Amino acid sequence: VQLQASGGGLVQVGDSLRLSCLASGSTSTSNAMAWFRQAPGKEREFVGTISLSSGSTYVADPVKGRFTISRDNAKNMMYLQMNSLKAEDTADYYCAADSPRTVFRATVVQIARYDSWGQGTQVTVSS
Repeated sequence: VQLQASGGGLVQVGDSLRLSCLASGSTSTSNAMAWFRQAPGKEREFVGTISLSSGSTYVADPVKGRFTISRDNAKNMMYLQMNSLKAEDTADYYCAADSPRTVFRATVVQIARYDSWGQGTQVTVSS
């Protein structure tokens, strides 16, 4: 699976932004997709995940109530709607997809679960 993330940019505190992730290749074998982010000098952290079969989602506590994940299977797209952005949301955002090889390797919140990664899109929230 090849992933391409887009939609990042420079916004102000309190603004909204929607990230997109286009998947191509053997997307039908993926069970879950996710968003992670990595701020400068910090480790990559889980943001949220979505089941490609049920559409159920789960987001991390720091973004709960502000970020929403959705997908459009017909377009092979996943989205991250980010509202009420904070300065601490500044990071490179990565989309990821799992595969049959990784589905039992780790939970959906763990990096090891995902073996396809997009190139990252930068989000900067200015105060």
